[in-house]
Amino acid sequence: MSDRIFGVVGILLSIGYVFAAFAIEESFLSDAVGPKAFPLIIAAILGLSSLAIALRPDAEPQWPALGRLVEIAAAVIVLVLYAEMLPVAGFVIATAFVSAYLAWRLGSSILEAVLVGIGTSVGIYVIFHLVLGLSLARGPFGF
Repeated sequence: MSDRIFGVVGILLSIGYVFAAFAIEESFLSDAVGPKAFPLIIAAILGLSSLAIALRPDAEPQWPALGRLVEIAAAVIVLVLYAEMLPVAGFVIATAFVSAYLAWRLGSSILEAVLVGIGTSVGIYVIFHLVLGLSLARGPFGF
């Protein structure tokens, strides 16, 4: 039963994503694909996946223990805080902290998690900002 509920929630979320995509205003300088294409692709994948889950659920899923549910809730809270801290701390710093935390919770040692956080943050910054020229949230140090 919980799989069907999860599938229906996913379908509703994908419908909301479609409405949000169509609400995007297009600039006269947009490319041939436009800004709506990527959100619509995500909505289609989410909708089809959720439909498959709703129509063919598992027999009876096994829910994680309470400790695991608390860890999942903590990860969600960290990701919400990440979105809030991006404009304040900037992309590089906020992403380094969040990546390190998530790597640590996935089983890395503290040192490995810090290295993963820094590597992920700097790597994404180099690819998206320096190579592709995309704008990322600037922090107090200008990057």
